[in-house]
Amino acid sequence: MTPPAGPAPGAARIAVLVAAAGAAWEAEALDRLERSSSIAVSRRCVDLTDLLASASVGTAAVAVLSPGLPGLDADSVAALRRSGLGLVAVAGPADLRDGDAERLRRLGVDHLLSGAELGSLAATVLDAGGDLAAGRDVAPHHRGDRVGPTAGSPTGRVVAVWGPTGAPGRTTVAVGVAAAAAVAGHEVLLLDVDAYGGAVGQHLGVLDEASGLLAAVRAAGSGRLDAERLAALARRVSERLRVLTGLPRPDRWLEVRPAAFADVLDEASRAAAFVVLDVGFSLEGEPVDPFGSAAPQRNEMTLASVRRADEVLVVGAADPVGLARLARGLVELHDLLPAVRPRVVVNRGRSTLGWSDREIRGMVEGFVAPLDVHFLPDDRAAADRALMAGRSLAESGDSALATAVAELARAVVGDPVVAPRRRFRRPGRGRGEPSAQPPKSR
Repeated sequence: MTPPAGPAPGAARIAVLVAAAGAAWEAEALDRLERSSSIAVSRRCVDLTDLLASASVGTAAVAVLSPGLPGLDADSVAALRRSGLGLVAVAGPADLRDGDAERLRRLGVDHLLSGAELGSLAATVLDAGGDLAAGRDVAPHHRGDRVGPTAGSPTGRVVAVWGPTGAPGRTTVAVGVAAAAAVAGHEVLLLDVDAYGGAVGQHLGVLDEASGLLAAVRAAGSGRLDAERLAALARRVSERLRVLTGLPRPDRWLEVRPAAFADVLDEASRAAAFVVLDVGFSLEGEPVDPFGSAAPQRNEMTLASVRRADEVLVVGAADPVGLARLARGLVELHDLLPAVRPRVVVNRGRSTLGWSDREIRGMVEGFVAPLDVHFLPDDRAAADRALMAGRSLAESGDSALATAVAELARAVVGDPVVAPRRRFRRPGRGRGEPSAQPPKSR
């Protein structure tokens, strides 16, 4: 057998980290790697923490690891890829179960070999580290870093509903637009991704103790989330509208890891034609740690959502305090995403404030070039009826607010949308619930 050709004179050998978690294939793998003149085993790592620390130094190009490495998830794989490592997984007969190959692919692992394929390990490692060996930059494989959908992938339209602090009506608008789009015939998935205490479930009468968002993030972190599983975790509240409920308590935002959340957004866009994200108010990023640690950020869900969205709805209140906050929020959003043209929604407008829609539009256009400015009336009776009944505006009868939200949804969706005169049927409604339609507003 002809021995493999060695590296060209002066060429650097590819440094490799090995984290086998005590797998039976480790000894043979190390022997094959060390016999290659193009590969240098930089370190045998005892666990995932050791592997992440060794990768952060930046001296290695490839990691050879076991799929059963405790703690291996979407965020740890993303951290390894951000460190510039190609990833090769080696699975013994007892390590690989049905679906694991697809799970590792979702996590971002480049190559998977069985224990019987160790003869090609060196060639696979060279392939995984080929970009570095050729002097090309290794792009980070972190799906959460992407802005917008992956090119060529069949995805639904993602709309993030954001607004500054002060409860300007983000959730009312998000629920209203999602329900109106469902009435128009679109398959809609509404996600509550507010890290400070989302209320989509309460608005729609979905009071499950289990959080759909946390369940989806856990599945994504283990590489087991797909569009079908995400649809099963979301509660169906009408024929075409599903809801992924949010955090049961604000302090549980720590459980939403960035890479896993990015996968949830990706799968959501594949699970429905129209995705609405009800996000938190803060766009503030955490200060950069001078020691380089990657501590979780509370506002990561909001930042990832507005970056991922195809369109951003910015909701502000029409009173002086609300408009001042809206102006600052528009500047903040522009600083974060200069290329984004938001659709501005001015909520709770009323004649007693003393200024016209034209004056408010002029103020908005002084800070940003919006796609459009929409005005919602201060129809407290309609909002209260919908909230107390746990229903969307589209289900709660005719009102000025329902009509205005339907018009907003028409602009976002691009299809004719009208406020329905009759409630659409919800699955699973008990016989004891009131069947009479709420009174129409006057």
